[in-house]
Amino acid sequence: MWETIDKLSGMASFYLKRSQVIEGNIANADTPGFRAKDLVFAQELQKSLPLKKSSSRHLDPTNQDKKFEEIELSNVRGYDDNRVDIQEELAKLAESAIMYKALAENLKKEFEKFKIVINGR
Repeated sequence: MWETIDKLSGMASFYLKRSQVIEGNIANADTPGFRAKDLVFAQELQKSLPLKKSSSRHLDPTNQDKKFEEIELSNVRGYDDNRVDIQEELAKLAESAIMYKALAENLKKEFEKFKIVINGR
């Protein structure tokens, strides 16, 4: 049961941090030369899925040193060399908010199980 809570809280932490990064992108949408950033979820995904190296040509699944890696996005370029696409950022922010809320609801259900065990029915 604790393992489930740890996984859910780790994933919720990712989406909370990602929302903060995206909010920073939106806040700097008018800043000349600003590069949009995002977070990579590879390490957290790796922890929740047991990956193994079954061939010498495969990448090492344990070769990650950061939990959440921040990367620069360079796909859009505005008139002032700004690389923030507001529509895309708002869509990612909505996705992160939905995922965070779903994970928070699942955490709430896990803690309700503890309450039932402690208090009985």
